[in-house]
Amino acid sequence: MNKIIEDLNWRYAVKKYDNTKKISAEDFNTIKESLRLSPSSFGLQPLKYFVVENKELREELKVHSFNQSQITDASHMIVFCSFIDIKENHIDQYIENIAKTRSQEIEKIVGFGDYMKKEIFPMDKSLLANWNSKQAYIALGQVLHTCANLRIDATPMEGFKADKYDEILCLTEQNLKSILVCAFGYRSSDDLNSSLKKVRKSQDELFTLK
Repeated sequence: MNKIIEDLNWRYAVKKYDNTKKISAEDFNTIKESLRLSPSSFGLQPLKYFVVENKELREELKVHSFNQSQITDASHMIVFCSFIDIKENHIDQYIENIAKTRSQEIEKIVGFGDYMKKEIFPMDKSLLANWNSKQAYIALGQVLHTCANLRIDATPMEGFKADKYDEILCLTEQNLKSILVCAFGYRSSDDLNSSLKKVRKSQDELFTLK
C-alpha cells in the first residue's frame, strides 16, 4: 500500500487519549513547523496558534468544550485562531518578509502588496472574517497528515463555545477569534473507536469525470 494511503487509513478521531504518554519536543516541533509551512491564500497566513499547556487553563476550557476528555487528557492541544480583520500593517509586514527571505528589493514587489490591499480591503467584514477562518482548515488538513506520518494521534474539534474561548484567551482584543481546536497525543488502548473500520464513500460516489 502507498505510504500516504497507509497513513490516512491509520488515523482517526481519537475519543480517549492515554494521559501518561507525551509527545517529544522534537516531534511537537515538527507539528508546529507543519502548521508554519501550511499554504494559505496569498501566503498571508492570517492565523495564530495558541498552544495551551497550563493544566488549570485546559480544565477551564474543557468546561466550554462539552467536557470532552481530549481537552485535558491529550499530550498537547492547540487552539487555531484567525484574524477578525486584516490591517494594512499585516500586508506591509508580509511584503517585507518576502523581500528579506528572498533577498529582493522591496520596490520590485510592493505592487503585489498593493494588489492584495485592493482585493482584501473592500471585503465586507463578515466575509473577510469567514475567508480568514477558512485558512485554519487548510492548515488543519496538513497537520493531520503530518501527525499520521509520525504516528501521533490528532483530534480536530469544533465542539466548543468559541465566545468563551475568545473571552478566556483574551482573543478579541488581539483581533483574533477561535476557529477550531486540535488535540494531539496517543490513543488509549481502550479507546473503542480504535478498532472500528474507517467509513468513507467510494471514489465512484465522490468523483465525477467530465
